[in-house]
Amino acid sequence: MDKELFVKSAANLKKAVPLMLKYQVPTTPTNYALWYTYVSNEIPELNSELDLIIEGHSVCPPIQAETLYRTFVADKVESSTWQMRENIEKMMLALNQSVKDTHKDTDKFQDSLDKTFSNLHRVEDEGWSIEEVMVLIRELEGDSKAIRQATQFFSASLTKANQEIDKLKQELEQSQKQALYDSLTGLLNRFSFDTELSYLLNKNNEGLCLILADIDHFKKFNDDYGHLLGDQVLKSVGRRLLDAQRDGALAYRFGGEEFAILIPKSSLRKARQYAETLRKLVDKLSLRDKRSNKQIDHINASFGVAEFQKGDTLTSFIARADEHLYKAKELGRNRVMPM
Repeated sequence: MDKELFVKSAANLKKAVPLMLKYQVPTTPTNYALWYTYVSNEIPELNSELDLIIEGHSVCPPIQAETLYRTFVADKVESSTWQMRENIEKMMLALNQSVKDTHKDTDKFQDSLDKTFSNLHRVEDEGWSIEEVMVLIRELEGDSKAIRQATQFFSASLTKANQEIDKLKQELEQSQKQALYDSLTGLLNRFSFDTELSYLLNKNNEGLCLILADIDHFKKFNDDYGHLLGDQVLKSVGRRLLDAQRDGALAYRFGGEEFAILIPKSSLRKARQYAETLRKLVDKLSLRDKRSNKQIDHINASFGVAEFQKGDTLTSFIARADEHLYKAKELGRNRVMPM
C-alpha cells in the first residue's frame, strides 16, 4: 500500500512540475501543494476554478493561487490563523488599555501615600508624645520607602510591558498587511491588487484593463446618517462588484470608498461596457437607515477605465484610469469615462 502511494505521489509530482513551469508558477511549498492537488483531480471545484484562471490569464497570478490554496487545500488549523490574528490584536488592545489604567491607579496610590505622609503633623494635635510620633514617623517612612520602591518597580515593569505590546502591535499590523482580503467588504484588498497587477504587468499584459470606481458623495452618507450607514454602503457596493465578476475579472477594495477591477484579455471597449453594467447595478442599490428608518436610494458611483499600453508601469496604468475617473466626477458623476 505504501509503495502504491509512493508511486502515485511521484506520478502526480511529475505532472505538477511541468505545469508549474508552463504557467510560470514559482516553486514554493504552497504552489507545490496547490498544483499537486490539481493534477490529482481530488477536488473538482479547485480544478474548475484554476482552469478558469489559466484561461483568463495564460498564467497563474500569485494572489489567485494563494486564494485557491486557502480555500481548497489549507487545513482548518492553518486557515484559522487569520482569524486568530484579529483576535490577538483585540486582546492586545484591551491589554494595552489595562496597562494604561494601571499606570493611572499606581500614580494615584503614590499621590495618596505622599499626601498621608505630609499630614502626619496632625497626630501631634491629638496629644501624641514626641517619642510616639517619632516612632510612627520612622515606621511610616520605612513603609513609604518600601511601597515607593515597589510602585516604581511595578511602574517600570508596566512601561516595559507597554513597549513590548506596542512592538507586537506593529509586527501584527505589518503581518496583517499581508492578508489578502478587506475585512469590511470581503473583496481582495489593496495589497492583493498591487501584488497581482505588478505580476500581470510583467507577465501577461496584452488586453489587460483596469476599472477604478468611486462612490459618489460618500462623505455625505457618513455626515447625514453616520459611519454605520457608510459602512453598509461600502459593503453593498462591494457585494455588487463581487457578484458581477465574470470572464476572469476580479474586484478589489482600492481604499476608502474606491474600488478597482482588473480584467484580463479584454479591450477598452469591452471594459467600458462592463463598467457601465457595474454602474447600473450600483445605481439600483437601495438601503434603509436603521436609526431613522429612512430609505436610501441615491447611491451611485463614477468609473474610470484604462487599457494597458506598451511601456505602462503600475503607476502610469493606475494614473490613466484615475484620470478618467476624475473626469467622470467633473462631468457630473454617476458615469463611465472615457465615453
